[in-house]
Amino acid sequence: MVELFNDYLWPLLVMIFWSVFLLVILLVVTAFVLYADRKIWAAVQIRRGPNVVGPWGLLQSFADLIKFAVKEPIIPSGANKGVYLLAPLVTAALALSAWAVIPVTEDWMIADINVGILYIFAISSLMVYGVIMAGWASNSKYPFLAALRSAAQMVSYEVSIGFVIITVLLLAGSLNLSAIVEAQIGRYGLLNWFWLPLFPMFVIFFISALAETNRPPFDLVEAESELVAGFAVEYSSTPFLLFFLGEYIAIATMCAMATILFLGGWLPPYPVAPFTWIPGVIWFVLKALFMFFMFAMVKAIVPRYRYDQLMRLGWKVFLPVSLAMVVIVAGVLQYGGLAPR
Repeated sequence: MVELFNDYLWPLLVMIFWSVFLLVILLVVTAFVLYADRKIWAAVQIRRGPNVVGPWGLLQSFADLIKFAVKEPIIPSGANKGVYLLAPLVTAALALSAWAVIPVTEDWMIADINVGILYIFAISSLMVYGVIMAGWASNSKYPFLAALRSAAQMVSYEVSIGFVIITVLLLAGSLNLSAIVEAQIGRYGLLNWFWLPLFPMFVIFFISALAETNRPPFDLVEAESELVAGFAVEYSSTPFLLFFLGEYIAIATMCAMATILFLGGWLPPYPVAPFTWIPGVIWFVLKALFMFFMFAMVKAIVPRYRYDQLMRLGWKVFLPVSLAMVVIVAGVLQYGGLAPR
């Protein structure tokens, strides 16, 4: 009995504890990231943004949470109720589960699996199902149009993200996320990170991440001027909140992935004091916040694309460029004798 507890039950309890801890941290961080998004957008437009609930409006997201939680969820009479209610759960659960393999430092992660990057790619690919289920189950034309747009958009830009990941894997020589960060260690600090040799791929990854997470200027899935609110038209209260939560956690995941793949993860910008005195988790959070700031500025500055422009950018620009970069990087590594051993 003692062996059963030590070998199976105790590790399971520890994993459950850390999973719940990570979940709480993610939800709290998402609340403040949403607040930051609104504040940055307001600052660009010379407005104040949220400033009433709590000091400087810091508790606005929690007030919104309470508002959504106490509202009555209204299910349209013609909707497929099972799929309708399952869609937001699928979206939120998949978004949260991606964080199981993301290493915040060399020791802080739920599961250190050797194919972590494939796991993240698979989870992000599955997230389209939440939008498609919501659009179809709502039994309304606007959500259905949004679901069709979403399917085409996510598939288009996942191809580019896949090629971007391949170039990083060629340089790192591993599918393990921690190993990818460790491959960026060098005496020149941030000049050793992959953003420099793979700068075109960094740009493609950033723009594709915007399209993958339905962020402006690629928010054609929920274009207010055309589709009212897209796939979430018929949703209210907690189901709508779950969609919103899934979207922002997916954005946080993409910021974390950009940090790991191109910005050295938890590594300091220069491997000398006083930079090395600062814990790695702080560097990781600062880099991820920088990436989110870029997401927020794009939302505030860049006008929305037309749908044909969105598709043309994905298939006629990013796909050939990323495919050419894969060939170039592989050739340089092979014939330059630079391939990782």
